Amino acid sequence: MAASAERLRLGTSSGRWVLLATVLGSSLAMLDSTVVTVALQRIGRDLGGGFTGLQWTVNAYALTLAALILLGGSLGDRFGRRRVFVIGVLWFALASLACGIAPSIETLVAARALQGVGGALLTPGSLAIISASFRRDDRAAAIGAWSGLGGIGAAIGPFLGGWLVEWSWRLVFLINLPLAAVVVAVALRHVPETRDPQAVPGLDLSGTALAVLGLAALTWSLTGIGGTGPTPVLLAALAVGLLALVALGLVERRSRHPLIPTALFANPVFTAANLVTLLIYGALGVVFVLLVLQLQTVSGFTPLQAGTALLPVTVIMLLFSARVGALAQRLGPRLPLTVGSLVAAVGLLLMRRIGPGSTWVADVLPAVVVFGAGLALIVAPLTATVLDAAAERHAGAASGVNNAVARAAGLLAVAVIPGLAGIEGVDYTDPVAFDAGFQTAMSIAAALLVGAAVIAFALLGVSLGGEAPVPPPSTSPPQRLPIERCAHCGVSAPQMHPEDRDAR
Repeated sequence: MAASAERLRLGTSSGRWVLLATVLGSSLAMLDSTVVTVALQRIGRDLGGGFTGLQWTVNAYALTLAALILLGGSLGDRFGRRRVFVIGVLWFALASLACGIAPSIETLVAARALQGVGGALLTPGSLAIISASFRRDDRAAAIGAWSGLGGIGAAIGPFLGGWLVEWSWRLVFLINLPLAAVVVAVALRHVPETRDPQAVPGLDLSGTALAVLGLAALTWSLTGIGGTGPTPVLLAALAVGLLALVALGLVERRSRHPLIPTALFANPVFTAANLVTLLIYGALGVVFVLLVLQLQTVSGFTPLQAGTALLPVTVIMLLFSARVGALAQRLGPRLPLTVGSLVAAVGLLLMRRIGPGSTWVADVLPAVVVFGAGLALIVAPLTATVLDAAAERHAGAASGVNNAVARAAGLLAVAVIPGLAGIEGVDYTDPVAFDAGFQTAMSIAAALLVGAAVIAFALLGVSLGGEAPVPPPSTSPPQRLPIERCAHCGVSAPQMHPEDRDAR
């Protein structure tokens, strides 16, 4: 509950201060993801390390964030959401400083992993603070304002990132320092402390350790196999990763306070929706990394031009996602998810036309418009399906699991698909070699989206009106996780149920 007896109203100065702190805080992690992608070519040119170094620049952050974000939500519920949020912002800022002054690709990768830890601490607290601090009558409006302002930030991000990279890629990280200082100052002065009085007394440290080990071993082994081929060491690491994830499932089934309530997967709709999430976000993860490099390396775009190439996706998502969500509420998830996945796949096949001499109007714009239209059909119905497949008391946990699946999908796709497509070493500096790999990678990503369409059509024929079977009850309270905005789309996905725990 909020520390103060009187909850906040949205139209008051105190409410606006809380909104400012949470929007800026969550935008730190969101903008960082966007602008780092734009900076990859310049980072590789300056620090070297080959394409594997660029993969790890993206994946080191994604790895620690995906593995620790559920724990971050639990820490906030137990020890204070504002406290953990502020610690996360400070941690993120210090790690950003380390990134900005990194003398080598190895140092940068290590600092990016630390950034992910900070992101895992600050990201869950953002929406949780709003949900716990505002009066029930103002909560939905506050969440809507938080999401809308975040969408504006997502639209500005590519411009800001491209402009900063034109000066120096290091500014992409150093810009986080003044923003973090503002967030911390506002949070300490204006954000009330809140906790969950019914939070479980323990933390699932064994589950967290297995998640970190499993994802780290899989990412390292798959990245290595994609670059150099299978070796005994890489195959052993792959086996360790798989065994760790199997052990994670066993531990979660027996844990008194699990990070991942396995009872959720007793619902076939929930399982199918997460399979669709895995395929869709795997495709998205590799597209957003490789397209920006393709535009700079092969098509000769500047960082600013490449960074803003996906802006139409953001605009389409902001304009149509809510309407598609309302339509899916009436029709059910099967049609929009099936059609949306196929339309997005067509957009990726159109991206294969992007190459030497391509222009934004003739080659990039048609592809990203079709791709954005597909995403607009996907995101809201997929989120609603995940939440509808769980009992209301499990809404936060269901969203948290789906969020982690989406992040892990992007992480593993960036590790695997470039290698399958033949992108390795210094190919990102060779227009001919990278262009060939990009074409293959887009075909692979399109195939993932077609697979998602098949699963959605076959297994998600249940409407969103609550007809899906409810998983067995659990004695564990749900983990809370916030709406996570797509850094490239300016929308919210996956989402959590906005109800606050203490409203029970």
